[in-house]
Amino acid sequence: MVALVVFILLAITIVILIEIRERKRQSDNSDNNTTPAPQRPEGCCGEHLVCEKETLLNTNMQIEYFDDEELDQYAGRDAESYNDAEIAVFNDIFTTLKEEEVASWCRSLQMRNISLPLNIREEALMIVRERRNMS
Repeated sequence: MVALVVFILLAITIVILIEIRERKRQSDNSDNNTTPAPQRPEGCCGEHLVCEKETLLNTNMQIEYFDDEELDQYAGRDAESYNDAEIAVFNDIFTTLKEEEVASWCRSLQMRNISLPLNIREEALMIVRERRNMS
């Protein structure tokens, strides 16, 4: 449970930092209009400061599955309690995801009260950060 709270707080912190950076970028662009507007991620509606597709916060209450229904058995478990075989199950699914699916998968797990094993969580967050920096 503590790991889930930490994960949620980390996600909120990331979103806040991105919002601050975006506001600074908008301020810089208003001072210097020669900079082109950033490209929107594919599927982004453009109506939100942070694309809902790339955020780890719950923006809708619909759970999306990634052919990972077997992970439901780990709901409520602590991120540090998994054995090697259980971590391998998570890793098998994680390695089949496209980079643009990682944030949605993490959001889905969060909504299902499933904590990622620590090493996979770190790698997933790194991918999400990198994708945000690209846009």
